[in-house]
Amino acid sequence: MRRILLKLSGEALAGSKRTGFDEETVRNVALQVKQLVDDGYEIGIVTGGGNFWRGRSSENIDRTKADQIGMLATVMNCIYVSEIFRSVGMMTNVLTPFTCGSFTKLFSKDRANKYFAKGMVVFFAGGTGHPYFSTDTGVVLRAVEVDADVILLAKSIDGVYDADPAKVPDAKKYDEVGIEEVIAKNLQVVDMTASILARDNKMPMWVFGLNEENSIVNTVKGKFTGTKITV
Repeated sequence: MRRILLKLSGEALAGSKRTGFDEETVRNVALQVKQLVDDGYEIGIVTGGGNFWRGRSSENIDRTKADQIGMLATVMNCIYVSEIFRSVGMMTNVLTPFTCGSFTKLFSKDRANKYFAKGMVVFFAGGTGHPYFSTDTGVVLRAVEVDADVILLAKSIDGVYDADPAKVPDAKKYDEVGIEEVIAKNLQVVDMTASILARDNKMPMWVFGLNEENSIVNTVKGKFTGTKITV
């Protein structure tokens, strides 16, 4: 395992604040990623936008416009997180599927690979660039495009359960579960489009809690306590 795509949920970036950023949380992520980069891993980052925008819950905004706002929320997140990464000594670049002036660079596989080869952490912002697709689909798409070895899904919950543990106290946590079971039981690790894309391209996903101590490094180094989704 050399090239890793890390998905950070917007809610996880907000920490206990639940909106905006919790800088201590983001800096902790940065220090962990730096340790991995220094050890020779190539890291790509995708962020959600839920710490800024949950437009799908509104009945007063056109779905296309709501999704476009969500894409911009992920751009803001990636620019902010990439700057925190730079502050601890990493090189970064933010790529988007649409032009953002001088804020970002336009995504291409060749450009991403060039940045990986230079030891940069590459941020993939803006989702797929199209409405009706979530950042879940965006992370699987980018992982497939850049030939990542695994997707790490860092969430505010510590793995995959057979029911919502917040509502069902005795919900069962999976140590490992096949992607076919995830799809058949609609376990909602990622949305259905992303699940099918991962299945068809044999892209494994590991789910873990971001707020557990040293969770990213532990996941990569073999001290994994979350759920592995096999393909």
